[in-house]
Amino acid sequence: METTMFETPAFAQATGGAAAAGGIAAVIGFLPYLAIFAIFYFLIIRPQQQRVKQHRAMVDAVKKGDDLITGGGILGKAVRVTDTEVEVEAGAGVRFTVLKSTLADVKPRGLPAAANDKSA
Repeated sequence: METTMFETPAFAQATGGAAAAGGIAAVIGFLPYLAIFAIFYFLIIRPQQQRVKQHRAMVDAVKKGDDLITGGGILGKAVRVTDTEVEVEAGAGVRFTVLKSTLADVKPRGLPAAANDKSA
């Protein structure tokens, strides 16, 4: 049998068993990507979702008299609360309205002062 430069000899094709082994190799090759996704999910995505859920619950529980910290860092007390907005009193006669979603922290009334707080 003589072949020319552009011809290749025909070899026998792989049997069905070899094709099944190729499928297993593809699954094994995919496992590292699945493991990386699982690590990202449990170390980054899930904790962030829990923080967002806790923040949403905290903001939804705001009531009149609570001490607030806005997203801009302004400290104040809740004077009036609606479904989406909070009127904040930051000082004597200084009132402004903010969206509930922009609140950074809420301290319910009646919480004791911190041990290192010298203002009390």
